[in-house]
Amino acid sequence: MTTGKGIIAEIGLLAYPDAQLAAVYGLTDLFRIAGEQSRASGEPDAAVIRVSHWRQAADGAGVECAYDSHPGSPHKPSHLIAPPSLIMPDKMQPMRGFVSWMTERHAAGTTLCSVCAGAFLLGETGLLAGREATTHWAFAEALAQRFPAIRVDTGRMVIDDGDIITAGGILAWTDLGLTLVERLLGPSVMLETARFLLIDPPGRTQLPYSHFVQKLDHGDAAILRVQHWLQATLGKDHGVPALAARAGLEERTFLRRFRKATGLRPTEYAQQVRIAKAREALELSRRPVAQIAWEVGYGDASAFRKLFQRVTGLAPADYRRRFGVAG
Repeated sequence: MTTGKGIIAEIGLLAYPDAQLAAVYGLTDLFRIAGEQSRASGEPDAAVIRVSHWRQAADGAGVECAYDSHPGSPHKPSHLIAPPSLIMPDKMQPMRGFVSWMTERHAAGTTLCSVCAGAFLLGETGLLAGREATTHWAFAEALAQRFPAIRVDTGRMVIDDGDIITAGGILAWTDLGLTLVERLLGPSVMLETARFLLIDPPGRTQLPYSHFVQKLDHGDAAILRVQHWLQATLGKDHGVPALAARAGLEERTFLRRFRKATGLRPTEYAQQVRIAKAREALELSRRPVAQIAWEVGYGDASAFRKLFQRVTGLAPADYRRRFGVAG
């Protein structure tokens, strides 16, 4: 629905304290360029997107407009975007004004969006409960702990749930921006905008960029001893009986405590250790994939390739082409 002459919709960007200004202004530019690409089609009534920036009012109880690309008509954002934060999520200050405003706008039909740590601001509304949502892979555990009702999935860069859209990494604002351009201005304008900006269209995954982060501060000395052994041996012997004996625990107790401490089953943990080592070898060497598979404990190179692609989203050869730094 057009909100003014040639304006298809208004997108509001939340310039909250410590928000990443590169995302705020980058999205502003992206939507402007999309409008120019729309006009370039030659249509007399080619649609453009109105962009507004919103900041917290001085009293902290509300929000106010700080920028408007098409001033004059009343504001009615069809989409609101919470951009990434420049500080860690646990350091983000309470933003009651934004939270209540976002909740009110959503009830009036506005689609709420977030990028990276912006999901924590969106989570404060309670509207993500029971839904799938994504954030930066490094913040996934913190988001799940703070908002247990959210089904966190960092395998995807963008999760479009209709009235709520979440995007993953710090620079995933480009993916979200193009997703909204496609929704509002159509796939042709989206593709022309992506070509002009030399960025990939939406559809990427976070898997190639994430890496295995071991939990070592859980305080369970018996499990930590097993983790150190798995790391030192690349998990080549990850049978539960042997690991339980090394921990000095009964098997069922070991499995329960291992899962609680690491978030993974022993087999999954050993796989992550091996794949992490394989990634390093693919990045830093030109050794054949079959040799790397053998070095990290897989005698069947075909099975290794399938597992590697499942964990990283890329085949080993494709991973090396993208991330390899060896001459």
